[in-house]
Amino acid sequence: MKKKIFVGNLDFDLKTEDLEKMFSKFGEIEDCIVITDRDSNRSKGFGFVTFVDEESVDKAIKEMNEKEIEGRKLTVNVAEEKERSHSKPRFERREPIEEDEYAKYASTEF
Repeated sequence: MKKKIFVGNLDFDLKTEDLEKMFSKFGEIEDCIVITDRDSNRSKGFGFVTFVDEESVDKAIKEMNEKEIEGRKLTVNVAEEKERSHSKPRFERREPIEEDEYAKYASTEF
């Protein structure tokens, strides 16, 4: 079931089409993406390639891991499922504080 690979240390100018072309020689590609920053749309230097079969994954890893492309050594391995964080979200909606709650902070003594 290992059909998705992680490709890291990509040149920042590399596009999804380039990545697909680079890995298509290893087998039929189901999905391919270079991850980009949502604000700048600039590559983050890594991507994922999903192959139709596992044989293609093995060939791609064997051939492309640590291969130098455009002056950068690629990191190619089986993609691992990202762990879901069970921590609290960074921002939480606060419940409105009743006006009486503020009274305890008010001081009438001067």
